[in-house]
Amino acid sequence: MRLSPWILLAAALAAAGFAHAQSAGTGRTLYKWVDEQGQIHYGDHIPPEYASQESQIINGQGVEIAHIDAQKSAEQLAAEEQKKLAAIETQHRDQNLLNTYVSLQEIERLRDQRLALLADQMKVTNQFLEILSGRLHKIETLSLRYQPYNSDPRAQVMPDQVAEDLVRMGNDIRTQEQNLREKQNEEATMRAQFDSDIARFKELKGIH
Repeated sequence: MRLSPWILLAAALAAAGFAHAQSAGTGRTLYKWVDEQGQIHYGDHIPPEYASQESQIINGQGVEIAHIDAQKSAEQLAAEEQKKLAAIETQHRDQNLLNTYVSLQEIERLRDQRLALLADQMKVTNQFLEILSGRLHKIETLSLRYQPYNSDPRAQVMPDQVAEDLVRMGNDIRTQEQNLREKQNEEATMRAQFDSDIARFKELKGIH
């Protein structure tokens, strides 16, 4: 089959270009990079406008001997660093799990003990809140005898002690309610942490 003159010419030009690249690099290394049009270039140095992109170093035989990665942005570097730190943290957590617990039952037993302790603390707080609420109700009932809660012109002005008891009891109740909320949040966090530890322990031990 006879090839078209145009095909022969194109083949000749391509061979000449490759031969030039090889001869130009005989005895020394060359840089190889691609421009924005996708054209491959060879040279003793990379032009500044392409210095941050991916490139290769080739020897006189056209064989790649080194690869230069593209320069990464600050965001990419930060993401990689964050990924490395997360991997290290996961490794430490896994090691701690394996060093701390011998079996899945041991984790579950510790979880139940700590959750039971929190449940007892919340029970005591709730009981104390009931006592405080009862005391507050009595003081509020007593305060209805006095001005300003009693509109009767003959009603006496509320004694300082009653007013102080109202304020103190209200503050005590709010404090205990805050304590109860903190214990409830602690319980939810603890339960979630144990669930996560148990799931990871199963993965590490191959437990299904």
